[in-house]
Amino acid sequence: MSLKIGDKVVVIAGKDKKKEGKIIGKKGDKVLVEGINVVKKHVKLNGQDQTGGIIDKEAYIHVSNVKVIDSKKKEAAKTKETKKETKTKKVSSKSKKD
Repeated sequence: MSLKIGDKVVVIAGKDKKKEGKIIGKKGDKVLVEGINVVKKHVKLNGQDQTGGIIDKEAYIHVSNVKVIDSKKKEAAKTKETKKETKTKKVSSKSKKD
């Protein structure tokens, strides 16, 4: 999987299709994208610090539903990883650059 925290992605499937955001977390084959897949979470009053109620929270989305945005062309593109000796680079199929 060539997605990393901080990459800009666009959603290609689901209720948030064509929306863009930045990856802020990863868990297995799912990613957490800023402002995408927002769900309502019911929180119970727990102690003195936390207030109860309904909060909006981002939920994880599967990596097959997002595509990396090419930094040069500013549009979604496939990426592949290339190895040169000990370094690994992510190369875009549209601009042919990392």
